[in-house]
Amino acid sequence: MPSKHKNCTFILIPLCAPENAKLPTALALGSFDGLHLGHKKVINAILKEPIGVPTVVSFWPHPREVLFGESRLRLDLPNEKTFLLEPLGIEQLVLVQFNKNLASKSAETFVEEVLIKTLHAKHIAVGENFRFGRNREGDTSTLKKIGTSLGIKISIVPIVEDNHGRLSSSRVRKALNDGDLKHAKYLLKRPYTFRGTVEKGRGLGKKIGWPTANLKIDGRKFLPSLGVYAAWASIANKKDRFLAVMNMGPQPTIDPNSLSAVEVHLLDKEINLLGHELIIEPVQRIRLQKKFDNIEALSKQISSDAKLAKEILTQKL
Repeated sequence: MPSKHKNCTFILIPLCAPENAKLPTALALGSFDGLHLGHKKVINAILKEPIGVPTVVSFWPHPREVLFGESRLRLDLPNEKTFLLEPLGIEQLVLVQFNKNLASKSAETFVEEVLIKTLHAKHIAVGENFRFGRNREGDTSTLKKIGTSLGIKISIVPIVEDNHGRLSSSRVRKALNDGDLKHAKYLLKRPYTFRGTVEKGRGLGKKIGWPTANLKIDGRKFLPSLGVYAAWASIANKKDRFLAVMNMGPQPTIDPNSLSAVEVHLLDKEINLLGHELIIEPVQRIRLQKKFDNIEALSKQISSDAKLAKEILTQKL
């Protein structure tokens, strides 16, 4: 995974450890999870006056995972983020490995050792609520003071708000938890997507006339709530996309003891997808999951789901 990278891995733009970054840098510092409008304004701050390689710097894993053992699922995994950053004008994504040693460093030491000595930062941009250093002791005033003493340009970007409050990754997560893909798209200013590799399943869907691609998803990816969705599916690195109906969750009718899974059925299309990486764009939740009395009732409901999914997706063409 990215935290183990010793060299750049090129996926459009390089994903690097700090010691392998192109120097000097103009860097936007933060988690940038979801890359919403607030994040983009921080990134734009380093692009206005290019005085270094435009760089996004984030921590991996999330600090709260290391400090408090919390599981922090990401809206965008690092390899996904590279695809989102490149069109913005960013030339590299640098992941700083977060560990207890880094957490013990003072705010001043972090800036001097990581941002200045290693990344040769000439310009640093952060959001106005950014905190850093041991026990989160550093804030934007600390950063400005250090930057001024070292001759580094510092940009502090105000929080972006709409009529409902501050734009945040938490709001995107809530929208996805509520199955509200429309609101998530509004917050992200792009469709929410996730990726998964098609692996061999038990063939239960095929037996009832609805073959599905069973996706293996990175366990650190934040996914929408359980339910049945109208979705777009495409094969990674291919242009075509397909209408699909997706089940997110277990199989309460076929196997009540099954684990939660992501199953995708392509509408009006038969393709052998085994081993391929699929990119899924859920568009609208059709219904919540439920247990049916028998397989026939389930198959009839899936037929209705497929019809509704097709109507939803073709309306959005």
